[in-house]
Amino acid sequence: MQEITSSTNPRLKLARKLQRRRSREQAGLCLLEGLRLVADAFGAGVDFDAVFVTPRLVDQSDVASLLADMEKRGIPLYSVNESLLADLSDTVTPQGIVAISHTPTLAVPANASLLLVLDGVGDPGNAGTLLRSGAASGVNLVLFGPRSVDPFSPKVLRAGMGAHFRVPVRVCATWEVVADYIGPGWRRYVADAGGKTPYDGVDWRLPSALIVGSEAHGPSDAANTDALAISIPMQAATESLNAAVAGSVILFEAARQRRTRL
Repeated sequence: MQEITSSTNPRLKLARKLQRRRSREQAGLCLLEGLRLVADAFGAGVDFDAVFVTPRLVDQSDVASLLADMEKRGIPLYSVNESLLADLSDTVTPQGIVAISHTPTLAVPANASLLLVLDGVGDPGNAGTLLRSGAASGVNLVLFGPRSVDPFSPKVLRAGMGAHFRVPVRVCATWEVVADYIGPGWRRYVADAGGKTPYDGVDWRLPSALIVGSEAHGPSDAANTDALAISIPMQAATESLNAAVAGSVILFEAARQRRTRL
């Protein structure tokens, strides 16, 4: 393991650039922070450009084992002090390990039949949670539509807790691009607190796309086009749920129905 002592090191300079969305998109790289996220990416076979770790973590048995496996794969490993690593972190308390990885681009299954579309979802925590719920409920593809947060920002990656390496993700700059991924004859459903159709009153066993809109403004006009508004019946004078909770409830109803397909 090589030691880096200067902030002008080219690898560190690249890592700092990757804190910006434009740099991530241009390089096809992203930053992973935290032992669990880095280990998940490694286990999924993601390609790494570099891994930075502080001396205090190196001697921990689980970290040492991971680093040994990474070294066998030929991944460049670097020891950096706490202050240098802090420059790469956007957390209050850095976890001691940050990696530069190639942005995951999983193939879309040929038989995809359940899509999740984020419509202007700007909160990283909600976006990551939706992605995690999508992976867990059997979604085949997650589309980050116009005005949505960058799915490969550090906060979304952490909230996704490894989901980025289990379900395909695509960024769609326009609704025309979103429409290209939705097959002809598919059902389109948009989560809307004002929708008249209950979320469990539709047939999720058919090819379907669920659209979850902005936390602040709800679904866009484009999202509502050719889509049926569905809602979650509420009790106790509750008006609505946040985007992550509402989307997750609906997705697991879809999963329940699909388990009983036969």
